[in-house]
Amino acid sequence: MSRRFVIEAVLVAVYGELMAPSRPVEYLIPYSTILELYEMKDSPEPVMPDADDDAHVKAKIGELIAFFDDSFNKKKLERSLAAPWRPSPPLPINENVTFMVINAVDNAQYGESFDPIETEVVLTSLREKAPILTDQLELMEKIIQAEVPVQVYDVYDFEFAVEDGITADDLMKP
Repeated sequence: MSRRFVIEAVLVAVYGELMAPSRPVEYLIPYSTILELYEMKDSPEPVMPDADDDAHVKAKIGELIAFFDDSFNKKKLERSLAAPWRPSPPLPINENVTFMVINAVDNAQYGESFDPIETEVVLTSLREKAPILTDQLELMEKIIQAEVPVQVYDVYDFEFAVEDGITADDLMKP
């Protein structure tokens, strides 16, 4: 059985290890984070502080865009965009990684505390009952401060999350 995580699309471009997990992983990606890839690729603003790293990540973003723009994958995505919260059919990447794109909708439920992308990530996690995988410490702090009932893992704890993880039952034990 694969582990499921809600993640922003750019993170799989930035952190290559996310594409080579030790066990099967399914990434639930809010569609709006895919749209962000186009902005990041063409933006003069760097994604990474080091110029070489930035060029590498922007190339990976381009590869990810090409994957989503592939006619077969694009048809699958278009089906999910027909209705709010509809997931796409699985988009296999390799033997251990599958993407599912979610047509998440920001309903302003957490609008005071979170930006629209963060809100969609949180709401996707709540709806799909899947933990969030992020590199944003600020987002993790906001989730804790707002007492949002979701699990969140730092990308640096990715192997732990895939191998062991923490279940809801674990949280209830004294």
